[in-house]
Amino acid sequence: MPPARAIVFRLHWALGLTAGLILAVMGVTGALLSYEEALTNWANSDRQVVQVREMPPLALSTLIGRIEEQEPGKRVARLTLKGDPAASVNVRFARDKAAGGRPGSVFADPYDGTILGPVRGEATFATILDFHRFLLLPGEGGGWGRQITGACAIALLFFVVSGMVLRWPKVHRVRIWLRPSLSRPGRAWWWSLHAVAGTWLLPIYGVIALSGLTWSYDGFKDVTNRLLVGPPAETMKASRKGVRSPGDPSSGAASIDAAWNAFRTGEGPDYARALILLPEDGRAPVRIRWFTRDDDRPAARNEARYDGSTGALISAERAANQPLGKRIAGNMLEVHRGRFFGPVFALLFCLAALAMPGFAATGLVLYLLRRKAAGRRTARQPMLPSAAE
Repeated sequence: MPPARAIVFRLHWALGLTAGLILAVMGVTGALLSYEEALTNWANSDRQVVQVREMPPLALSTLIGRIEEQEPGKRVARLTLKGDPAASVNVRFARDKAAGGRPGSVFADPYDGTILGPVRGEATFATILDFHRFLLLPGEGGGWGRQITGACAIALLFFVVSGMVLRWPKVHRVRIWLRPSLSRPGRAWWWSLHAVAGTWLLPIYGVIALSGLTWSYDGFKDVTNRLLVGPPAETMKASRKGVRSPGDPSSGAASIDAAWNAFRTGEGPDYARALILLPEDGRAPVRIRWFTRDDDRPAARNEARYDGSTGALISAERAANQPLGKRIAGNMLEVHRGRFFGPVFALLFCLAALAMPGFAATGLVLYLLRRKAAGRRTARQPMLPSAAE
């Protein structure tokens, strides 16, 4: 093996025996997270349905007030409403700055504000997410866990490149690249399975690694956004209009109702699902992200911003009118999970994540078989005569 190729080979198996094991864990947890929404909806099917009344749903300000009355000390930060009149409201609370965590989300009845119960499975998936991103190590995003998983994402990129380098044959045929030779015995069987499967999944792992790095390194995220979107635009002064004092909650309640009414009659009469991000003390716009009935794909998310004081429309962006780079940058999580490209690709990304433990296992088997073969070759070599003889 040429020296350069030998170095690549040794780095490949050395990282495989270290980072490969962590990537196996990240793959399993990532596969679970890719279907978090579907599993959570299934577990909470009874709490997502309410009885339709003759009366209209409560105004958002009234709904928020009744929810906060039932949950003292908590502030509603986000509401998820559906266009279906028989659907409940998903309520997410703001982080508790004193405790350092976020209270669990709940479902509420939009007609009377009654809390129907907590979101089942949310705490479990929150733990899985922490395991996936930080390995449950202390410090979360500021601790060693983030650095380790970020380094492993770089290692995954190296596996993609080095695997291609090590596979590069003298004879280029589709059969050699894409069809495993499972009739070959021993180490050749394991190598063929490991190499051919890696070739098939190479583009997916490249997307997973590059998108994952945007959460690990802020500098990489900034560069990625510049490449996809361009230089960051100056913050709109209009988004800061209408700032109210923390002691005047009434104006904030009125702006939320005004924003929602303006949305229903203007941008979103055909909404299927709307996420309302509430401003804290009126110091930011009311943001509404929504999906239409015609296109509820994750990549088709629209967003409107309303003045935090008056509820007047500031800006509205529809996914169909955005360039591809901006849609990718704004939906990086969906790109990471494959859902940005459609349900078929989401399944492929999930299967690729589940295959990561397989690559770790086959790589370990190849390492052990290689060490065993090297030991047999050493044992067969004749002993050299000593200087005394």
